[in-house]
Amino acid sequence: MALKRRNGEAGDEMTGREKKKLKVSNARTIAVQPSAMTSNAVAGPSSSKAKDSLIGLPAALDVEHFIEARAFEIDAMHKAMKTASASSSYRVWQTLPRHLRRRAASHDVRRVPLRLRDRARAEMDPIRKKALGRAMPRGAKNRRIDPTASFLKRQRNKTWLETHLWHAKRMHMENIWGYRLAISPTEKSYRPSHRASVRGSILHDASYYSCVEIRGPEKIIIIMLELCCDPQAAGPGSKRCLTGSRTLETCIYRPGSYPYDLVAPLTIIWKPHTQRTSKERETQTSRQSLPSKNKGKAKAGSDPPSKQLDSMVARSVWLRFHPSAHTEVLDTLREAASQTLANRKASQDNAEEVNLEISDLKGHLNAFEIMGPKASQVIKGALSPVRSEQRGEFQQFWSSLTNLQSAGSIPRGMIIGFKVNDPRLKFPPKNAKATHCPNPIPPTTLIFPSSHLAECEIWDDTVRNGLAKPRFKKKDLDERRAKSEIPGMPLNSTRLDDTIPVLLIQRSVETSKSTDSQALHGWTLIVPAGWSMAFFSSLVFTNTRVAGQLERQTQAYEAGTAYFPRDYPFTQPYQSYALDRERQEKGVWERKPPAKRVNYDKLAIENPWRPVWETVLGIPEIREETTEGEVKFVSTQRETLQSTSSTVRPWLFRGFDVPNIVAKMSSVFNHGAVLLSEINRLRVKRGHSPFPSSFKAADILQGALITVKITMCSRGSPKDLAILHSLSDDVYGKWEKILSIRRSAGVAHGQEIPEETELTDTVPCQTSAIGYVTTGHYSLTRGHGFAIGAIPVVHFLELDQQVTRLHPNQKARLQSAPILVGVRNTDGHQYRGPVIELLES
Repeated sequence: MALKRRNGEAGDEMTGREKKKLKVSNARTIAVQPSAMTSNAVAGPSSSKAKDSLIGLPAALDVEHFIEARAFEIDAMHKAMKTASASSSYRVWQTLPRHLRRRAASHDVRRVPLRLRDRARAEMDPIRKKALGRAMPRGAKNRRIDPTASFLKRQRNKTWLETHLWHAKRMHMENIWGYRLAISPTEKSYRPSHRASVRGSILHDASYYSCVEIRGPEKIIIIMLELCCDPQAAGPGSKRCLTGSRTLETCIYRPGSYPYDLVAPLTIIWKPHTQRTSKERETQTSRQSLPSKNKGKAKAGSDPPSKQLDSMVARSVWLRFHPSAHTEVLDTLREAASQTLANRKASQDNAEEVNLEISDLKGHLNAFEIMGPKASQVIKGALSPVRSEQRGEFQQFWSSLTNLQSAGSIPRGMIIGFKVNDPRLKFPPKNAKATHCPNPIPPTTLIFPSSHLAECEIWDDTVRNGLAKPRFKKKDLDERRAKSEIPGMPLNSTRLDDTIPVLLIQRSVETSKSTDSQALHGWTLIVPAGWSMAFFSSLVFTNTRVAGQLERQTQAYEAGTAYFPRDYPFTQPYQSYALDRERQEKGVWERKPPAKRVNYDKLAIENPWRPVWETVLGIPEIREETTEGEVKFVSTQRETLQSTSSTVRPWLFRGFDVPNIVAKMSSVFNHGAVLLSEINRLRVKRGHSPFPSSFKAADILQGALITVKITMCSRGSPKDLAILHSLSDDVYGKWEKILSIRRSAGVAHGQEIPEETELTDTVPCQTSAIGYVTTGHYSLTRGHGFAIGAIPVVHFLELDQQVTRLHPNQKARLQSAPILVGVRNTDGHQYRGPVIELLES
């Protein structure tokens, strides 16, 4: 056996660690002068061995000779001090764990832990003295820019959130939707963020969401919203949300254009019935005191006077939606308000004049989304309600937050309004800890939504304007804390301290009847403007992770729900998003040399950077020449209803009744007639007129696109913009056989069987493309590839008929036979056979 070291000597060579240790040891060793003392040394030690130590010492000390004799020792000490300080491999801030390192730590000793401040102070550069001992020239002081003015100057073409500085130091930032928003943390946090949303808590600043307030008579507001809201969902005037105890999740369309012209998802929040401002009470009193010409003469079939009076009560409603559709939603609301007032004036000659006030609350409210099973404990620990909150329902709810295992245990969209003390008084907060109860009472039996529980002063604009700026700065609170007799104790609230009204709304990200998805539950906290950083600091200090845009998208993806705007084709925000992504990814591809980039011509990909929905729908694209000579693709989304008889318009078919409507269509031969009748039924439900007889059912069927979820049954993960292909009957049989073998043999998703290898190398035909993947990658919740995509309704019905044809036994088909398609990423030839299902909203 060969020796590891030359000549078998183990000690000839040293390891790198030993060399470094020896180098540091030598640097920290003081050199010693060899003992070569001369006989005529004046200040040297005596060689006498007499008992008296003073014998032999010189009578006088020559300082010059003494320094010359000790020059070597002094020089050696100076060199040792210099080499010892330079031999350290790490500075103090580099020895800290990564979550405590800050760039400012190398400039400010106070940012370093107390035990290391002495070393850090020694490593700091010496303070430079002022030139010639004079202060800064007066001209330089005048030219110095104020930080506030500098920040405002940098927000000319975008808006900063109140938590911008905190995010900018820790997150990647981008300009989107008119804001400067955080995209993702600078540290690796994809898996920790998912783990926090599933097991702990994760926080997202959603203050960029748009909010519009509508004020006016209740009946007029309901009619106005019914003109533009999704008829499949509950109406804006339903008892469920009209009292103000719950929110309503729906979608907004152009007035009277359903199912075309989808604008954006919408959240409706009514002001509680029992809560009215002094201005609204005065308006209602004056209306009741006005003399009526037709007093006591009610028309036949009309509501009694008391009911008519209740329907004309002044109400307020908030509409929250994505900022990418801000302009479109405002235009839609103005158009709906104009149509409502015009129709009322035309139908009632002596109708009382009413006013509808539409206010943009941008910059008036801040919102935080706290998701995860520990979100309730975070809310309970960070907020402290004022002592005047003596409502029994609220006290019952607040006490139940401690042991609430998940926010999904309470009714969906439940609203709780209350007032809290300044969270800075209680800083640092502590999470509420659940207590063990042998027989816990389910929270659903204790907490019920009510308008009395949802009352909050945040609806009053005078209260919000009075709280726009906190009364005390953080410096003032720190001075009060320094004067406290017991250090570290929270400050007691005084009558001079601010009390802030907040709204707490239950939020769930889930799909109905889904077995492979894990729903996420949490809270949406709405606070007045000016208090974002005060609440954000307390929420972050409870060991809650902070999420950016990518983490928020991942939450919707893991829950198996569509995310706006990337999963909503044929909407204006989606068109902008798709064009921006195409420009960025195409630019990256063009900057690479030909040998280092994917050859899409060889792969026969029509457009690898943007889905070509018109191709899979079988309709022509509309091209528009720009001033630069470039070709711009324009969707047919903005065409009028009168032209639909000659042109097929693409539209997204979504809603709660989609599975039932598709089941009805698959059971009959004429699919278009069933779809048209169902659309007309929904239009009549909201007071719209049905489509004219000249409207072709085949046109509305051909332009319909439906959202599906793609579940991989074998290896592979579909990426964004992956292409979905239809399978022939023989290929379908082969994939079904492979799936049955995998189930019977218990093969994991990451393993591949020999029969599958040959089948995945088959190149699909380009004409068999039936759809695209809008969001897809590896799912941490499911442990395999998962995607959300869209395909035309026509192709989905053909796939359903294929399964029925290959499995005549209808009962067996529903139990085991899946709908299989082929999925192929744009950067390769391989394609696999996943299972697709309708994505239920």
